[in-house]
Order: sequence, then C-alpha cells, then structure tokens
Amino acid sequence: MASFMAGLDLFIVNVAFNDIGRDYSGESLADLSWVLNSYTIVFAALLVPLGRLADRYSRKAGLVLGLVVFVAASQACAIAPSLWWLVGFRVLQAVGAAALIPTSLGLLLSVFPQERRAAAVRIWSASSALAAAAGPAVGGVLVEASWRWVFEVNVPIGIMAIVLAVRFVPDSRDGATAKIPDIAGAVMLTVAIALLALGLVKINDWPSERTTLVLAVAMLTLGAFWLRSSRHATPVIEPALLAVRTFASSNAAILLFCVAFAGNLLIGVLWMQEVWNYSAIQTGLGVAPGPLMVPIFALVAGRMIGARIPVGVVTAFGCLLCALGIGIMVSSLSPTPDYVGGLLPGWLVGGAGVGLALPTILASSTVDLPPHRYATGSAVVNMSRQIGSVFGVSLAVAVLGTPHGYLDAHESFVDAWLVIGAFMLVAAVVALGMTPRRSASAAGVPETGAAVAGTPTKAA
Repeated sequence: MASFMAGLDLFIVNVAFNDIGRDYSGESLADLSWVLNSYTIVFAALLVPLGRLADRYSRKAGLVLGLVVFVAASQACAIAPSLWWLVGFRVLQAVGAAALIPTSLGLLLSVFPQERRAAAVRIWSASSALAAAAGPAVGGVLVEASWRWVFEVNVPIGIMAIVLAVRFVPDSRDGATAKIPDIAGAVMLTVAIALLALGLVKINDWPSERTTLVLAVAMLTLGAFWLRSSRHATPVIEPALLAVRTFASSNAAILLFCVAFAGNLLIGVLWMQEVWNYSAIQTGLGVAPGPLMVPIFALVAGRMIGARIPVGVVTAFGCLLCALGIGIMVSSLSPTPDYVGGLLPGWLVGGAGVGLALPTILASSTVDLPPHRYATGSAVVNMSRQIGSVFGVSLAVAVLGTPHGYLDAHESFVDAWLVIGAFMLVAAVVALGMTPRRSASAAGVPETGAAVAGTPTKAA
C-alpha cells in the first residue's frame, strides 16, 4: 500500500493539470509543471538518505512516520489556497513518499528468507507498475468531482496503511553498523536538479542570459555534489557502485527511458485536453490502455529472459517499441478527435514496450551487486528513475511553450514528441550495456567496510 501510494502520486496528477490551472487562474504551464516536478525532485533526492536513516534507527518507524507525513501533506494539498501553497505541500508529501520506498523494501528483505526474496520483491515492484497503470484513470475519475480529490483519496488509504503497519509489520534495523547519510549532499542534489528543471521550463519565458546562468549554476552544483560524493563516508550515490557495468548502464538506461516516458505521458494528456478538449475522465480512460499492456508484456519479458535472450536486448527492444509508439501517434494526429485511429495504436505499442523495458531494468539493475548493497542499489535506480521523470516533464514544457491555434499547437506537439522519441532511441542503445558480464567483486564493490562507507576501492 505504501509503495502504491508513493508511485500513484507520480502519475495521478497529470490529468488534473487543466483543472488546477483553472482554479489558480493566470498560472503558466511552466509554473503548473512544478506541481509534478517539486514532488519528483524531492522524492528522488531523499530516497537514499531517508532509507539509510531508517536502516540505522528503525525501518518500521521510518515507514510509519513516512505514512503520517504523506497523509498529512496529502490533506494539506487538498485544501491548498494557491498554486505555490500546493507546490510547497507537494514537497512535504514527497518527503513522506521518499521514506516509504526504501523502508518498505528494506522490511521485505529483512523478513523473507533468501529463497523467497525475489518473489516478494517482484510483488513489491508490481505495485509501482500498477500505480503507473491506475494513476491516469483514477485521476480522471476523481477530477470529475474535483481535482482536490486526487490528493484527498490518499487520506483514508494512508490511515489504513498506518494501522496495518503498526499492528502487523515487524521491525528491523542495522543499528550502529549503518552510517549516517550525507544529508548535505542530498540537499545539493535537490538544488542541482531543481535548477536544471527551472532553467528548462523557463527557457521560453526568460531572457537567454538568465536561463544560461541558472543552468550553469545547476551544473556547477552537480559537479560539487559529485566531488563531495567521491570524498564523503556515506554519499548519496556511492561511486564504487557505478564501477559495476550492469548497474551503471541500468541507471543510465532508466534515466533516459523515464525522460521519454514522463514526457510522452504529459504530452499525450495535454494533447487530449488542449487540442481535443477531452474531459479529465475521458483523458484518464484514454491513457489507461497503454499501461494495461505493461503487466502482460512484463510476463513476456520474463519468458524472453528465461529463453536466454540477454536482458539488455529485451530492454532495448522494449525501448524501440516505445519509440515506435510515439512515431505512430505523431503520424496519426489531426485536429478532429480520433482516439481509435490517432492515439490508441501508439499507446498500445508503447505500453507493450514499457512492459518489456521498465520491469526488466528494475529487476536486473542490482544483479551484479553484493547482497548487502541491494537495497541501496535499488534506491539509487529509483532515484535515477525520478530524475529522468523531472527532465521529461521539463523538456516537454520547454518544447511545447505556449502554442496559439491548431497549426502552432500541432507543430509544437510534434516537435515535443520527436525530442522525447529521440531520448527513447538513445535509451535503447544504452540498454545494451545492461547484460551482466562480471561479478560485483570484480567490479570493485567490496563486500564490507569500504562499500558501506562509500570509499572507492583501487579497482573502482
């Protein structure tokens, strides 16, 4: 339930964009994008630090506290009096969500014996896929009453999850062996991603000099973050982990994949609502067929891997299908609403590609890491996933701008889809490097001590 709620709020808000904009009149698309980006940025940056704090002190306490913060922030979002109050409450909501993912996974890994962990993690991962599938459709239904119900729905579910967690979930922790995480590094990463997103979404609104300055500061902050990570005892991202080829390729692939995935979802939603004048529920149901293909083709991906087709090839094929789906949509668009002939084929082909690619990346990314780095590795992969989503939304907003009339809108949407499709093609190439070639120890990730401390070894 915790994992599902955290994932749901990454997708459920897309279809509420128009209604939020109408309620807070006068706000631009760039400003509205922060309802999505503020959540995703903070969520990404705090996954690893909050997970490590929970490892040290109490995973159950971290889970319950995360649920409490998430529920309280969801209620605050539902009554937000202005856009920027809503953005602020989304940041608080993301803090709670960032605690839910690593603590729920850590509790699973601590409870289940080795031979049952893989199945448990697959079920846990499936909840995120289900959230992605359900988000737009559920959001569309709720927005028909009010966009505020998109957040209000978390309250009863969250309270139920808190009661169940307190009553049934056993506690676990690593105690003093778990190091205090690099909170300052997490703040630097948050600032860097936020500035990059700001520079992108404001590229059409600001003078070029201001945009260049913001992007330059973002890159300098990112460089300072990486320098700090290479020297800190417990960095947000351990450089030694990225010496593992499969892990590094998986992170790059999922970041690029999610740039395209998040951008494509937002562009499709805006096309249906802005050009075809679809209602929120029509939009949500219009998006739903694509995600419904995901569990089917996730099973197909498992069969392909079972037939000894390399995971990199399966993932690359999935990315190519996603790019093909985007191409089908671009070639079929018209000002007259034609869902069956215009968007549905592209959604279905793209959904099949997501089913092949995304679960494969998530399941294979940590295969070459030592067991004691699995939870941290999973958190880093999920962080890369969220960072990709931030850039995808920001790129879509930057390319779309503020179109006037159908011809202008059509050209802007086509350009945005082509840019997003290019990222998916690059993801396909990068994914080929995911196939495991060597063990974690060969890659320089030590079993104890240095890996825990984040100290790069000679091999790394």
